[in-house]
Amino acid sequence: MSIVTVKNKYQVVIPQRIREQIGVNIGDVFEVRAERGKVVMQPKAIVDRDEYTPAQRRRIDAQLAKSIKEHKGGRSYGPFNTADEMIAFLHQQLKAKPPRTVKKATKHRSK
Repeated sequence: MSIVTVKNKYQVVIPQRIREQIGVNIGDVFEVRAERGKVVMQPKAIVDRDEYTPAQRRRIDAQLAKSIKEHKGGRSYGPFNTADEMIAFLHQQLKAKPPRTVKKATKHRSK
């Protein structure tokens, strides 16, 4: 447990040990709320929705909707406990697929 002091402008410094435990970096954004008489700060990721064109956003939204539909239909894998576990699963999936055949390009002869 750490004790902090509210400074002028109501600023509070997050102790280094706490920052290191949760991985806080300069510029990180937090949601701050009151919960049962306590101040709760939760790290948040802010996504700038203007970083995509409207066409890109429609494509992303359509892909997300398809993914959610497939997941609800039972077409998903995991959860995996580790990245290594997921990678091993993906390698098994690749071995189970038949090899792809590649058609050779034919050269046309001039007559």
